[in-house]
Amino acid sequence: MAVLLATVAAAWPAFAHHSFAMFDTANEITLTGVVTSLQWTNPHVYIELDVPNAPKGARHWTIELGSPSILQRAGWKFNSIKKDDKVVAVVSPLRNGEPGSLLTRITLSDGRVLTNGGATGVGGGVAPAARPPAR
Repeated sequence: MAVLLATVAAAWPAFAHHSFAMFDTANEITLTGVVTSLQWTNPHVYIELDVPNAPKGARHWTIELGSPSILQRAGWKFNSIKKDDKVVAVVSPLRNGEPGSLLTRITLSDGRVLTNGGATGVGGGVAPAARPPAR
């Protein structure tokens, strides 16, 4: 019984990792703020954002993104966002009201728009690969 409990306990983070149920994906909000850090790590990338006049009075937000490989296919580079960049992020907030969210898209200070990737990993202005002509 102890081995079974230990196995379930060890596996639980893997189950929790793959669920985005904690985000209210039906309710997008826009955050305008200054990046305090970008954590380009597996399995998910995170943006830390200071937001003056944020919804519900929160000032510091953590924004979760996809994996680095998915983001790269969507046009991201590890240095696409840097500390002190001013950005506008459209996000799905946490259901519990805490200042955390899942990124939908982000507009950089130079006007580029990047997405969180997609089912095919194509987004952020990256055109899908051209298909060869049929023969």
